[in-house]
Amino acid sequence: MFRYLLCLFLICVTASADAAGQLVATRVADGVYAFIGERGDIAPDNRGRIGNGGFIVGDDGIVVIDTGVSDREGRARLAAIRAVSARPIVLVVVTHAVQEFLFGNTAFVEAGAELLCHAKSAELMRARCEHCLENLRLILGEDEMAGTRLIIPTRVVDGDTDLVVGGRRIALLHPGWASTPGDLLVLDRATGVVFTGGLVVNGRIPELRDGRFDDWVAAIDRLAKIPATMLVPGYGPPMLPADAVRTRDYLLALDGRVRGLYESNRSLMETIEQATLPQFATWSGYETVHRKNTLGRYLELELQELGK
Repeated sequence: MFRYLLCLFLICVTASADAAGQLVATRVADGVYAFIGERGDIAPDNRGRIGNGGFIVGDDGIVVIDTGVSDREGRARLAAIRAVSARPIVLVVVTHAVQEFLFGNTAFVEAGAELLCHAKSAELMRARCEHCLENLRLILGEDEMAGTRLIIPTRVVDGDTDLVVGGRRIALLHPGWASTPGDLLVLDRATGVVFTGGLVVNGRIPELRDGRFDDWVAAIDRLAKIPATMLVPGYGPPMLPADAVRTRDYLLALDGRVRGLYESNRSLMETIEQATLPQFATWSGYETVHRKNTLGRYLELELQELGK
């Protein structure tokens, strides 16, 4: 019965806009809200709004987790937050350096919030995010990206950090280099809700581009030790902590399939075509991201062999 009710809950939270088209925050727990992105790759029809985020309302202020793909989305999230609470936004945590999670920073800086991320995420933003912004303008158009600029957080952490922010106790957890070098999880101590950033996904193919395969798998295993009650993944609806293994299952299935083809002396192009994983075919990004992952994993295995 609990899982049935949870399924109904998750179906409901996929609706992220009201009848007027305004962004609506979904209540996940007491004082904890999520923004649930749309399915698919970044494209004009979804305005690039595919990544999740959210916020935590404390007695004295609000902590925001991730800001969206553009200044326009950042402002939409800010308006949705204001529909819930007028308390000041005291901190924004950017969980990882991927474009759909950070380009809404401008809206929150203008609102007076401090930005925080892992030091490695700040480095990665400096190295490539201006180029990402150029690509987003090409894909989504100048109008959709109007006012968007790269703002790199000036407050950084290097590892696990406990904070009391806005009257709320949160933990910033660095699981190591998993989906990106600077992954952060945000744990709300009061409710046990964890915003996982890129570490865990729900119904979407995780992207290996910036990840370290073995460390990512190990980090998901360690997630089980965190006293979590609910996960807000980087993509897709909130999920039970036990379901985080779905991301690991994909990673291991990908590795097994690619490794088998590689050891059978299949070429790179043959492997890309033959490394199908039907059990994940309904996940968003299967036709695009999965092929990129196959290519990347094949090249990693090739490099490992050459390094012997």
